[in-house]
Amino acid sequence: MRLSKIDLNLFVVFEAVYRTRNLTRAAEMLFITQPAVSNALARMRKAFDDQLFVSTSAGMVPTPVSENIIGRVRDALQLLESSTNAGEQFDPASSDRTFRLSMNDQTETLLLPALEEVLQRLAPGMRIESYFTTRRDVSEALASGAVNLAIDAPLIDDPSLEQEPLGRDQYACMLRQDHPFSKRKLTIDDYLGFGHIHVSSRRQGPGLVDAELNKLGLRRSIQIRVQHYLVAPLIAMRTDLALTAPLKLLKRYDARILALPFDLPDIESHSYWHRSVTGDPAHRWLREQVGRLMRDANQ
Repeated sequence: MRLSKIDLNLFVVFEAVYRTRNLTRAAEMLFITQPAVSNALARMRKAFDDQLFVSTSAGMVPTPVSENIIGRVRDALQLLESSTNAGEQFDPASSDRTFRLSMNDQTETLLLPALEEVLQRLAPGMRIESYFTTRRDVSEALASGAVNLAIDAPLIDDPSLEQEPLGRDQYACMLRQDHPFSKRKLTIDDYLGFGHIHVSSRRQGPGLVDAELNKLGLRRSIQIRVQHYLVAPLIAMRTDLALTAPLKLLKRYDARILALPFDLPDIESHSYWHRSVTGDPAHRWLREQVGRLMRDANQ
């Protein structure tokens, strides 16, 4: 098959169907009709002499041919988009670009107020959308363009992604100011004697704190498990429960902050983006702002 004989827009439709696994949702995402998506898919099937997607009760399931080409299709689409953007003179003051970022709620708290302040001053037409993308889905989201920049721990290993360290933090223990515990220093027995708040987006399984305690043959009593970091300090401020969380977050509250009586690894954060957008001037400008603000927040 020669590239000159196929409409490149068909690859955009192909990627949308692969991402959504649904013709109607793909049409909505591309702002075209569902019959137009069906027609484009039919042309793709003819060009590749393969079904590409099989309709099932679970949605449009990709065939092996689709699985084999999706990575290269996404790389090519990202490269075409970034090449178009790279040809433009980027002026933050007149930019109307929308950037989709992935981060957890704690990072949103540290970054987004300061970032929006910068954008209001330097790039008032630029828009930010923030979503949480699970770590296992970050690579695909960046490759497809569903996410433009992700902030996460340095645990994502994908050669198609670039990354930059943004700083580090450490864990500490938070108690409300009038908590019955009055000593200035925690012992391990003190710590294990508290009821605890555990923050995790997962339904079950231990987090870093409990994994480290397990290595020591110890176990804490978790009284409440919540999804987000921002609600956890509010619970600690109204109860006798202890919260172990990143120090930068805890410092935002009028509470007692105590060093942990056992060692935990520092918390590191990196930014991730697809290599095809590295040269995009607008993306580079945004990365620079995010990097500076995150490093300032982690000082």
